[in-house]
Amino acid sequence: MALSVRSIAQKDTTSFVHTVDIGTGKIDTIFRIQKHLEAPNWHPDQYLIVNSKGKLFTLPLKSATLQGLNTGFANQCNNDHGISPDRKWLAISHNDKQDPSPKSYKSAIYILPIQGGEPRKITREVPSFWHGWSPDGKTLVYCGERNGNFDIYAISTDGGLEKRLTHTEGLDDGPEYSSDGKYIYFNSYRTGHMQIWRMRPDGSNPEQLTSDPHSNWFPHPSPDNQWLVYIAYTSDEKQNHLFGKNVKLRLMNLKTKTIQDITPVFYGGQGTINVPSWSPDSRKIAFVSYAVK
Repeated sequence: MALSVRSIAQKDTTSFVHTVDIGTGKIDTIFRIQKHLEAPNWHPDQYLIVNSKGKLFTLPLKSATLQGLNTGFANQCNNDHGISPDRKWLAISHNDKQDPSPKSYKSAIYILPIQGGEPRKITREVPSFWHGWSPDGKTLVYCGERNGNFDIYAISTDGGLEKRLTHTEGLDDGPEYSSDGKYIYFNSYRTGHMQIWRMRPDGSNPEQLTSDPHSNWFPHPSPDNQWLVYIAYTSDEKQNHLFGKNVKLRLMNLKTKTIQDITPVFYGGQGTINVPSWSPDSRKIAFVSYAVK
């Protein structure tokens, strides 16, 4: 979910796009710009997709030059976007100001060709914030606010009726399928503290995976299904996923459930790692840190 960033994107923000090698811990800074960039997706053709001020861009890893990505009428895209399993499509979340809903923010989910094009609307209800594709590419999972509560929903890529997967009080967010389709990983405030969970694709058998003082958000399982990366706020941020906080990336071994830090603490938060950002070989993760004058 990306509600808290829109009023915070700073004119004096410098964004640093990094990769971290989970084996060696080596962090490379591949791009720096005095502009607010967010949420890198990693395409197998070795470029990243990022968003900035409502628009999407590609960032080739070798040339590191931002190039605009055509999203048609969708010019109010937030930092919830991602690449389909067959690498042919891109899901985006766009603020549909024409939607008749009285809600102040009207994010809806759309699909468009990965190379750019006119988006096709998927969700009827707003706000809806995309977070994951099923491995077969037929289902999207997302966070949606309905009747004042944020829960996790699933919907066919053909559209139609959505299916509610979580029913707890408090925020459930960041849903993402494991590559084998056995689980949906997500973050939840159901215990009164933001932690990482997983459940079966139908919403059954929820299982808590972290229990610590950090505020843990946006779990991303690796393509080889051996690892889980997530962002940890070093302070208790309740149900907020704010920009401009001390955070770090943590890595869980999905077999042993052991957890380790893979970055030092840095200035980030909203926009750092909202979306799937693993390299296709499961060796590296792309993320964004910030500096604000």
